[in-house]
Amino acid sequence: MNSEIIFLPLQIKNFTFRNRLGVAPMTRMSAGPESIPRQDVLDFLVRRAEKGASVVFTEAIVTDYESSQGYPGQARMTTQRQIDAWHPVVKKIRDHGAVSIMQMFHCGRMAWPEVNPANRSIAPSTISPSQQNPLTQAPYPVPEEMSQFDIDHVINGFVETAKGAITAGFDGVEIHGAHGYLINQFLSAYSNKRNDAYGGSVEKRFHFAREVIQAVKAEVPADRLLTFRISNWGVADMDVSLFETKEEWQQIIKMIAEEGVDIISVSTYDFKADAFGAGKNMAQLTREVTDLPIMICGKIHDRKSAEQALQHADIALSGKSTLLNPDWVEDVRQGKESPLHASEEANVAYTNEPLP
Repeated sequence: MNSEIIFLPLQIKNFTFRNRLGVAPMTRMSAGPESIPRQDVLDFLVRRAEKGASVVFTEAIVTDYESSQGYPGQARMTTQRQIDAWHPVVKKIRDHGAVSIMQMFHCGRMAWPEVNPANRSIAPSTISPSQQNPLTQAPYPVPEEMSQFDIDHVINGFVETAKGAITAGFDGVEIHGAHGYLINQFLSAYSNKRNDAYGGSVEKRFHFAREVIQAVKAEVPADRLLTFRISNWGVADMDVSLFETKEEWQQIIKMIAEEGVDIISVSTYDFKADAFGAGKNMAQLTREVTDLPIMICGKIHDRKSAEQALQHADIALSGKSTLLNPDWVEDVRQGKESPLHASEEANVAYTNEPLP
């Protein structure tokens, strides 16, 4: 293992990633009535590019005004005013030498209906998470099962948001198919009990994701990046394995790759953890079935963990470490001690307190 791999450049399509460290996408709740993040949140992204990150992801951007929002104060990217707010941010990220990627998602059954204009939550099936909503301290409502009209409408929301990102100048678009949100809900038999073309076999459960990827890909120019994020865990019912076996995971990875995405981003609790009892971690299992570049995250907090993560992945993304320490990339370069932060420490992201 080359210990210097962290700071070797990586070429993906026409983009040169200056190193193998990036800022993971992180949910925020800082947008005002116009669904535009506070200026200090936008400045936070620019500062991470200035401080050496090779790729900077936005927070997860919700995709429509009806049913996609799951948390208060989430951002959107479909109106001219929203696009105009992001345009100078993207330019500054690029001027500082980093790649900019907009991540977009629909919360599905994780939605808090009161924050959606239509006061709805929708999902593949009428199954709510078993845990309570940490924001309301009440059970999640039983979602409405999505009709074909709902499915088509939601796909259009992804398309329109991707168009907004391209207009704002982003280098890439990420489809968030992880963490138990809507696309992940379709992929997992845990939350998808449909008996139509969108449910049942792995192939059928992938049908919705395929339609989203194909619709978005048609709007993303060939000189931009299209990435897909996937995980085996959700933000609710966190102990549940959303896929039953490594074979199911690998089948879905192969289907994602066949749709022509440029990068697969694998989100884990812990990148080192044994996956499905296979004696290998998630990056290894993913690498076995695709040659696409792989991004990995999950307890990557210092030089040693980054080096280990990059044994089976191409880019290591960090959330809490980059959130709390603007100098994290340089600290990794110098081999400085960097703590493994607890999740509670990241709760500052959900306050009005400006980040460093």
